[in-house]
Amino acid sequence: MGDKVENIKQKGGFRACTFVFVFSALENMGFIANGISMVLYFKNEMHFDLAGASNTLTNFFGSTFLLCLVGGFISDTFLSRFATCLIFGTLEVLALVMLTIQAYSKNLHPPDCGKSSCLKGAIAAYFYGSLYLYSFGCGGNRGTLPAFGAGQFDENDPKGAKALASYFNFYLLATTVAAVIGVTGIVYVFTEKSWWLGFLVSSVANFIGLIALAAGKCLYRIQQPGESPLVRVAQVLVVAIKNRKLSLPDNPEELYEINEKERASTWERIPHANQFRCLDKAAIMPKDSAVAAPWRVCTVTQVEEVKILTRMMPILASTILMNTCLAQLQTFSITQGAAMDPHLGSIKVPTSSIPVIPLLFMSILLPLYEFFFVPFARKITGHPSGITQLQRVGIGLVLSAVSMTVAGLVEVIRRNAFNETPPKQISLFWLSFQYCIFGIADMFTFIGLLEFFYKEAPAGMKTLASSFTYLSLSFGYFLSSAFVDIINAVTKRITPSKQGWLHGKDINKNNVNLFYWFLAIVSVLNLVLYLYAAAWYKYKPENCSDIKPKPLMDPSAKEEKIDQDDGKAKQYGAASSDDGIIGKEKEFIHDEVKSQE
Repeated sequence: MGDKVENIKQKGGFRACTFVFVFSALENMGFIANGISMVLYFKNEMHFDLAGASNTLTNFFGSTFLLCLVGGFISDTFLSRFATCLIFGTLEVLALVMLTIQAYSKNLHPPDCGKSSCLKGAIAAYFYGSLYLYSFGCGGNRGTLPAFGAGQFDENDPKGAKALASYFNFYLLATTVAAVIGVTGIVYVFTEKSWWLGFLVSSVANFIGLIALAAGKCLYRIQQPGESPLVRVAQVLVVAIKNRKLSLPDNPEELYEINEKERASTWERIPHANQFRCLDKAAIMPKDSAVAAPWRVCTVTQVEEVKILTRMMPILASTILMNTCLAQLQTFSITQGAAMDPHLGSIKVPTSSIPVIPLLFMSILLPLYEFFFVPFARKITGHPSGITQLQRVGIGLVLSAVSMTVAGLVEVIRRNAFNETPPKQISLFWLSFQYCIFGIADMFTFIGLLEFFYKEAPAGMKTLASSFTYLSLSFGYFLSSAFVDIINAVTKRITPSKQGWLHGKDINKNNVNLFYWFLAIVSVLNLVLYLYAAAWYKYKPENCSDIKPKPLMDPSAKEEKIDQDDGKAKQYGAASSDDGIIGKEKEFIHDEVKSQE
């Protein structure tokens, strides 16, 4: 079980990650520019109303990040991480070309019908087909690429562990610097030139990045897929249910595990933990079993893998709301900016480019964090990352609540200025306060979660677990869409005007500030739950965080070993390896032979 790594000592490291950084940067450059601009594209070109444009964008992001699980599952089970990135990268380029064609051809634009959505027929099919193909390609990449880059380092080496912590910081730095270019250069093309030209630039950048990723193949440590992680989880759950009436032994060492000799040629062994004891029943060896069949008994390590994933769930759940707040910065905050003064002196700044302020701040802060704060914190805490992953996430959740509070205040100032006689427009740069605070929050939380899920995950589930970071993003965006609809439905009934807080197309007639403050209050409540979940979480022992590759064996020697094992198996009445004996069954036979000797 687990990743089989080719040429561990000769390949990998930051030299190989350079190609990963180039691809992630060029891909993210277009993705971020598209993401913060498409709400205006949907509203102005596709003729959605305010809530419709917002929900279409958040549903797109939600689907994208949900599909990260597909990329993680495929790369853990069927294809290598490298091949998975190439396939989904190709789909992403194809989808961007389709979006470019629709933006260019007026025949593929719907007429303005005055409804929440004017799309129908073939135009709607093309629009949603290209949009969600883009979502599929982006999701598969994001679910695989961070783990692919992290796999270039050997966690078993102390230097490798420190390099891995630095890798996640540099990964975010590469995507942040690229995002700066995206929200200035590509957004400028969107707003001042044409939508189709902006999509075309994104397509070309993605294609160049894909070529760069492929060019680095000779330097990569290629992680080959193993046994399906979902099957292993299912086995534990099924066997635990089957054995629910059995009594657990007083000594956990009596639970089934492969022996030390057999383990030396396989992957990691995770020691027993006392949490979720009901799952331990999956490791009870049936008395009527002569061999350890996969769906009849599971190893302690396999049970502990499921326990690790279970312990991760409260952490995952308590970060969803922060990503709901993130969705507002890409929807309502952009709409806010469209009603503000976009001039900085004589320069007109596109509304969608305002996130460049926190991105520039993060581009400066990340190197300072990596080269100054982390070494200083390491001397105090002894932790490779300076502070733990969950501490980083906690800082981000606090700042997220502060950001929504500030966003509500800025909206009050903006709307009060507009309601003066004559109406006034405050500067677009008032939005920089909420963006900067949230940018710092995202820096701490996103990379903290990526590193947390990757390092804590069992060896054969690292890509799938890394995609949990994006699963939190997905649920956050879907929750945003749900909140918008629920808030509108509830406030229509209780407000004197019988209008929802977020109704219609005119933001000046809405109460977006109340929506921001609602999110701030819920974020504080969520923070309390997170603190409890983080205190309850039990980290996986450090000596179990490593991928332990199988030693190479000469093919003839391997065949001779199998023949010897089969001979012993036949001698004591068991089936041969050709009849389906797996490693667990051989362990049982080995113990029988040893006891009779």
